[in-house]
Amino acid sequence: MNIADKTLNYVKSITAQSISKAGSGHTGAALGVSAIMLALFKDHYNFDVSDTDFLNRDRFILSAGHACPVYYTLLSLFGFDLSLQDLKNLRVLGSKTPGHPEYRVTDGVEVTTGPLGQGVANAVGMALASSIMAERFNSIGFPIINNYTYCLAGDGCLMEGVAQEACSLAGNLALNKLILFYDSNDVTMDGNISISNRENVAKKFRAMGWNVIRCKNGNSYKACSKAIGRAKKLAGPTIIIFKTTIGIGTEKEGTSAVHGVALNSEELKVFNSKLGVFENFYIPNDVRDWCMASSRRGKLNHETWNQELAVYANSNPELYKQFIGFFEKKKLDLDKLSRTLYKYEGLSGREINKIILNEIATKLPQIVGGTADVMTSTGAYIENGGNYNFANRRGRNIHYGIREHAMAAITNGISLYEDFLPFCATFLSFSNYMMPAIRLAALMKLNVIYYFTHDSLLVGQDGVTHQPIEQIAQLREILGLTVVRPCDGNELLAAYQIALTENGPLAFILSKQKMEFTDGKFKEAMQGGYIIKAAKRDAQITLIASGSEVIVALRVAAELSKKYDVAVVSMPSTEIFDRQSTNYKNKILPKESFKVAIEASNDNIWYKYVGENGLVIGINDYQGSGDGKQIYNKAGFNEKEIIRKINRKFQK
Repeated sequence: MNIADKTLNYVKSITAQSISKAGSGHTGAALGVSAIMLALFKDHYNFDVSDTDFLNRDRFILSAGHACPVYYTLLSLFGFDLSLQDLKNLRVLGSKTPGHPEYRVTDGVEVTTGPLGQGVANAVGMALASSIMAERFNSIGFPIINNYTYCLAGDGCLMEGVAQEACSLAGNLALNKLILFYDSNDVTMDGNISISNRENVAKKFRAMGWNVIRCKNGNSYKACSKAIGRAKKLAGPTIIIFKTTIGIGTEKEGTSAVHGVALNSEELKVFNSKLGVFENFYIPNDVRDWCMASSRRGKLNHETWNQELAVYANSNPELYKQFIGFFEKKKLDLDKLSRTLYKYEGLSGREINKIILNEIATKLPQIVGGTADVMTSTGAYIENGGNYNFANRRGRNIHYGIREHAMAAITNGISLYEDFLPFCATFLSFSNYMMPAIRLAALMKLNVIYYFTHDSLLVGQDGVTHQPIEQIAQLREILGLTVVRPCDGNELLAAYQIALTENGPLAFILSKQKMEFTDGKFKEAMQGGYIIKAAKRDAQITLIASGSEVIVALRVAAELSKKYDVAVVSMPSTEIFDRQSTNYKNKILPKESFKVAIEASNDNIWYKYVGENGLVIGINDYQGSGDGKQIYNKAGFNEKEIIRKINRKFQK
């Protein structure tokens, strides 16, 4: 038996052992893709285990995250910080080997995957980011950015809409050095793939502008390596269709019965016997040496790259300066900018944001982004930034088309590539399409900005489908996502300050309609909630509002102040406010004050601020189609109706 086949047998055995020890896992896919994965790691994958953040490393994304046990086995074999003991601890709480790959948990893992199809879109984002870097900084004779992006997906991944959206865009953009491994085993959890999908994947991908390579024996290390080598020579995105056998070597191979099960002790014994492996969690020296030869090659590639970078710096001093500057975190005086925002009075939230975005983008080359075919409507566009396409990789504006789900997941991939600060934008009512990708961004603490415009019932005549009633609540429920709904430019600048100084994704909720002057405070808004109108002495009533409703609260306060001592609190971000000290929160929202929350949403989060004796004025039903102001008024967002409700509740 040659060393390649011997290594593959040990990879399969250790993978099956780790799943069996865990008592759960996906034996079928992990065994089925083992030859593909070994061929990649051994012959093609450029990595350095001593510096896993090496800029020009290849990126590998396991979109079919349930196959992670074989991924962990290979990471361990090739010298990443993953021991045999870690493999024994598969799916154990607190281990380095969770049930699906997790970014920043396992050495070498580039992205958190598991929800099928997300990884495919992440890979498109990484390839896109790589192409931007290459266009900006490569020079003749110095291709300092030339890494490949590899992604392994299964039948389930390619059925998901997010993957199809992303692949369509990748083909349109003719993304180079993007190679998708398709584990085509014809089996899903419920049975043969034909019960749910009979499409011709090869023809479909060719129609989307992809190269297509077929590998008839996807369980052969040699055949897989040869196919990957061919793909690397082609321009544009390439899919390799590997015909594999799910759970190969087990008694249930080729069937859905092996999809999500662990082999019992007897089944494992028979399986290992077929492989000629009779040890538990053991790696022979010749197998380890054969794998580590590739790891040494990767380290040498990194050292060579460092040497080439030094020559590049001397040959291209100005370009090198820009290259280094890309990774520098510039401090921007947004407080100073906030003192000039008087000239933006009377503009909508989206219009003010466009101005601020463009001012900041001139200073931060890391900012790139795009919209789901609504650039002119959202204002999320970098003037003079150019449009990114197959003929202009330098463009900073990405036209995603009407692909919201993929847009969000691709944006995650751009953020993951290296130090980019990407944004994406659409109407708030369409944020629902993006929720899975936003959740993953929050899990990974990615620096991503979402612009959601048309934040209110005031969108009017587009009707109930475009009126965002539930969406703010849904976004606030995503743990790790900071949601900011500013009432004016100063609060919007405060949100930018947070985005530039703290880790994690941030959602800007912006108005379509003009924003009246509210005298918002930059520094105070950094606390998430603050008193925008103070009481004369001790507030009998405290009105709390966000965004478009702050001006409503101020008008209500003006009337109520004729009879009561009233304060108004602007709460642009409940997440940031909740992080403040108890003393600060009690100062802003005094316990003895009667508290009223005003927001055109159905978010129940406001009850924790007003208390059981307080009042929440929100939306309890869908509204009709018509003039926005009429709908707003019909829903009860006018001074007369709000004052009536407050008086009725307060006087009880």
